[in-house]
Amino acid sequence: MRNTKSDSPQQRVHGRQSTVDSLKGKIGDLWTVDYRLWVFALGFLLLSSCDNYLEETPDNRVDLNTLDKAAQLLTNAYSEGAYNFVEWMGDMVTYTRGTIKEDQHNQSYEWRDVDELFQDSPTYFWNETYEAIAHANEVLAVIDQLPGEEDRRRAVKAEALLARAYGHFMLVNLFAKHYDANTASSDPGVPYVLEPETEFIKEYERASVQRVYDLVEADLLEGIELVDDSFYANSCKYHFNRNAALAFASRFYLFKRDFQRCIEFSSQMLGSDPSIYVRDLAAMLEERINTEDYIRIYTSPSEPSNLLLMRKITNFPINVGFWPDNDIYQGRIFGSDLFDATDFRADPAFVRGENGLTATRFEFLFERSSLTSNVGFNYTITLPFRGEEVLLNRAESYAFVGQIDEAIADLQTLYDKRYDIPVTVDIEQITRFLGINDPREALIIYLFQVERPKEFIHEGMRWFDIKRYEIEVTHTLINGAEITLAGDDNRKVLQIPQAAQDVGGLSSNPR
Repeated sequence: MRNTKSDSPQQRVHGRQSTVDSLKGKIGDLWTVDYRLWVFALGFLLLSSCDNYLEETPDNRVDLNTLDKAAQLLTNAYSEGAYNFVEWMGDMVTYTRGTIKEDQHNQSYEWRDVDELFQDSPTYFWNETYEAIAHANEVLAVIDQLPGEEDRRRAVKAEALLARAYGHFMLVNLFAKHYDANTASSDPGVPYVLEPETEFIKEYERASVQRVYDLVEADLLEGIELVDDSFYANSCKYHFNRNAALAFASRFYLFKRDFQRCIEFSSQMLGSDPSIYVRDLAAMLEERINTEDYIRIYTSPSEPSNLLLMRKITNFPINVGFWPDNDIYQGRIFGSDLFDATDFRADPAFVRGENGLTATRFEFLFERSSLTSNVGFNYTITLPFRGEEVLLNRAESYAFVGQIDEAIADLQTLYDKRYDIPVTVDIEQITRFLGINDPREALIIYLFQVERPKEFIHEGMRWFDIKRYEIEVTHTLINGAEITLAGDDNRKVLQIPQAAQDVGGLSSNPR
């Protein structure tokens, strides 16, 4: 790891009408501390020579002989790799002037394979996520034999299962095609690792997307059955608690297009009053002292809508890469609105470079390498699961199964805490707004083309919507030329890291 050179609806929706038209026909189709062996097998960087490695004691790992040790080890089962770099690949950014652009930023923006190995790169995310999975596997290998209270054992096992499932789920959705029941059994996925590494160099095979989803589902459901929040004391939001597990299930079944089960798990999480899990932006804006304070409030563990918090090593919160300009930010994203009202999600915003704008989502934090050092790592706290996502997942699923009134009710719950004046939404407004007569079709398109981009701006979620709905993306280059990523373009599937191909024996993704 290193610190990169951080020193050095009408478009409104009419501009996206071609996208809306093209989408109409698609709606119905639709480790332990000693983890180096695994690291080497799947392309992790060796920071010392092979000879030095072989001179070490072959078994110098922590002896996992208590539940406390197992629970402590699981703090490393959450990947520090951020995937926000997919924002630079999506349709809500453009070429902003005066922002820092390294090779990896340009490669992402132009949908070229990224050869960078460090933070904010696909390889870094791959490495850090498989390292996290390795920690979970070390715990799962011994948990059933550890002495101690049965309830505690079940809770520790639940966290390990959920962390393992989440890591693989994110990997397969970045490095493989989106789940399609018709092709998932033949689409190459990623290795699903179920046990600790015991060989020096081991080659792995890419499981199919279907196989990965099946294994994620098994770990997820068992984890939900076992999870127990009572053992997390004051740090519950930094662990896979029950609400976070249910939110994970909500996303999993939405991506799998099992809409009834998405509704089921979303409803379990949201309960009888979903508004509890929608942050009150008006109150937050009143409470803030300054913009940085607003971010701290936004990402606070005490906020009910924040279901899971993760530390990520990333430069994304600072002035790097690509951002929306005013036309995109105030136009396509926050100008696409049914109401003559102010959307709190657009304010406050930072200026990036000369013409970039960014919503306040991430706090810039820095960890020094030592007390006397001026170098270290940029990091931030991210929100992998939020109550608002669960609400919108359920609304989308309701729309797919034809429960329009229920979907509109969920959308209204969100809107009650998003605007400066009371607003009321109904399906007739949405059909007129998009010029689509079919209520079900209009609502689905409205949710993923208008509403989700606002709610999840800069959080990476838009990329998964682009993949699952085969949305075409166009980027403007510095010289004004345009490049396009087709709806079914193979480049939407991130390339398997080169070291994982060369050393781990994994097949590459087609280009």
